Formats: sequence, C-alpha cells, structure tokens
Amino acid sequence: MDNLKIYSQGDIDHLIIARGGEIKLGEKVNLYGHDEGASSSHNGISVEALKASSSKFILLGIPEDIGVRANLGIAGAASMWRQSLFAFLNTQSNRFLNGAEVLVLGHFEIDEPEDSSLKGLRNKVAQIDDLVYPVIEKIVAAGKIPIVIGGGHNNAYPIIKGTSLVYKSPITVLNVDAHADLREPEGRHSGNGFSYALKENYLDNYFMYGLHQNYNNEAILNQIDTNPKLKAVFFDDILTGANFTNLMNEIGPVAGLEIDMDCIQNVLSSAETPSGFAVNDIRKLILTSAKKFSYLHVSEGATRMLDGRVSKLTAKLVAYLVSDFVKAHIS
Repeated sequence: MDNLKIYSQGDIDHLIIARGGEIKLGEKVNLYGHDEGASSSHNGISVEALKASSSKFILLGIPEDIGVRANLGIAGAASMWRQSLFAFLNTQSNRFLNGAEVLVLGHFEIDEPEDSSLKGLRNKVAQIDDLVYPVIEKIVAAGKIPIVIGGGHNNAYPIIKGTSLVYKSPITVLNVDAHADLREPEGRHSGNGFSYALKENYLDNYFMYGLHQNYNNEAILNQIDTNPKLKAVFFDDILTGANFTNLMNEIGPVAGLEIDMDCIQNVLSSAETPSGFAVNDIRKLILTSAKKFSYLHVSEGATRMLDGRVSKLTAKLVAYLVSDFVKAHIS
C-alpha cells in the first residue's frame, strides 16, 4: 500500500560513510520525532511535531516515474532520490552548512499500478497526487520549507496544491525547464501538472525560464501568448541576450521553485538534452537569487534509465542544488 516512510536514525546511519576528523551532513541532520517536543508517528505526521523541529527545511523524496511513463516518457526518474540523499548526507558539515538546518523526513513508497495501460498509469498519478499534497500541506502549515526530490514533474501539482491550501490562495511558481508542462488535462501525467494547477486555481502566475522553442508544441505556445498568467523566457532567447532580471522582479512573495533536470545540458533524464543550461548556471541562479522561495522541487533526473543509460553524477548535482538552496535561504 502507498505510504510515507518516515526515516529513523538507522535509515540515515547506514548511508553515511564515516571518516576520522570529518563530520558529514548526515551526522547533523534532524529526523522527525528526534527534536525536543516532537513525537514520531509512522501513521502520518503532525503540524505540531514539525513545528517543534529546529530545522527550517524538510527534505522529502518521491521516487517514482509512473508520471513520466504516463506521459509516454522513458522510466528512470525513480532512481534519483536514494542516490541523491546518499550524496547529500555525505557532504561535509562545516562553517558553510552545518546540516541541522535540514530535517530528513523520508520518502513515499508507491506501488506499481495493477493496470499498466496509459489510462491505468494516469489514474495512478492521480492517486499519487492525493498521497503527496496533504504531507506538503502539513509541512508548509508548520512554517517549514519543503525540499522535494523526485520523481517525475507530475509531482509539481500536489506540491503546488498543498502550498496553496495553506496560504488559502493560488501561488506563483518559477519553473526552470525546457518544457512548459502545459499539456491538455487529459488524465494526470508529468506533462500537465501546471495545467491542472491552473485549472483548479492553485497556481496564479506561472513563470517559465529556459523553455526550448523546439520542444513546446504550438498549442502550448498559444496558451503562453494568450494567458496573462503565463510568462516565459526561452532558452533560445537567453542565448542571444534575453534578460532574466525582469522576470524575477515580477515574482510575488509566495513562490515555489521548480527545477526540471532536463533543462541542464547532458544530465541524465527522460528528455536528456545536448543543449541547455550549464550546471553552474543553475547553481548561480539559486545562490544569487534574492527571492526566498516557499519550496524547492527537483524533478526528472535519474541515475539509471530503463534504456540502460547510467550516470553517477546526477545525484551529486542534486546534492549541490539542495545545499545551495539552503545556503541561499539562511544567508
């Protein structure tokens, strides 16, 4: 049965590679129920227990690629969470980042659907939505900042929904992505999370940065042209000098940050690209942004794809992005 696996100290300890004279982030991170005043429950989490934690950031995994397959993509995104967590936990704890800023909550355990047809996959994604958004809602209601590692970009929808329900209004999102993910609401999948969020009034202004002209269909381009809530900067225009500052200045006080790994050049994903942002472009965007985001969602990357492609670097990149995000928000 689908559920949230809440991590114990043992779950963390066996992922840490201890070394004399060094302290790793994994030795400093907090766990649910391990801070004073919090009580752990494997039947769910409470807002009060999250509030009791001294950590500002809640790290959570959604290791699934059902949404990617429901969008006719190649499976593999489910592999990103565990290896990324391993890389993050084995980052050095030092003056720049201690580790206690982060509570590692756990990950969602999601069963494969019995019906593997396209309809069955899309029905399963809707079930994942209902599993994820209440957890995000509790994290945000506790005054914490979720950092969610996917998984498919379908999970943007429940993250946006959970955040919006706390604020009792639609929120703004900045999506750094090669694709707008504004496909028709034809059943849930990784290509229409933002379509559903707009349709159900959880998403207000939607800012897209780095879209590829070659990989967004004409119907999506028409949506962007005609809907004032949709604002996009194309990667092709960035190459010729388009200004990102104006876009950032328009983003309101409650905004989520989405980073789809397929916008980064040569990063393993279902839609891996030879042309895109450099890794350091994305790191710089996070580290230099004056915006304090309501959440971070990193999606679509993989360490192993169903078609046999493998990369050990994806996990280390995710660890960099997570640590950069925390540093930018505590500076």
